[in-house]
Amino acid sequence: MKIAIGCDHAGFPLKETVMETASRLGHEIIDCGAFSTERADYPDYADKVAKLVAGGQADRGILLCGSGVGVCITANKTKGIRASVCHDAYSARQSVEHDNLNVLCLGARIIGGALAEELTTQFLNARFMTGSRHEMRLNKVKAIENANFK
Repeated sequence: MKIAIGCDHAGFPLKETVMETASRLGHEIIDCGAFSTERADYPDYADKVAKLVAGGQADRGILLCGSGVGVCITANKTKGIRASVCHDAYSARQSVEHDNLNVLCLGARIIGGALAEELTTQFLNARFMTGSRHEMRLNKVKAIENANFK
């Protein structure tokens, strides 16, 4: 899969860990920045990642900021994006299996490198449960999205 990864200055120190993990799992990385710890605004990078995923140029995205919340809010403003902050392995996997999460958001000031590796692995290895009761629920979510994003 192609994975778009972006962060602000607070997420930058953990971004390399996430990119190395995704690469090790065999995924192609699209690095959307930031490229240093110099002040950078999270909406700029969250928007880049969200647009790549929504437009089909990337299969999934991973975003990092201090808490994970700012990038999550921003990414969810793009039609077709289902982003969530996940700071435990169960949520990182289950959110893909049940909710078809396509953008994982991480708080670099909350989690460390080992947990970031585990969350990235769980997120990228998980698959949506097509044909399950979860697909019916996701279709309801998509109908709400379509009604609200006219």
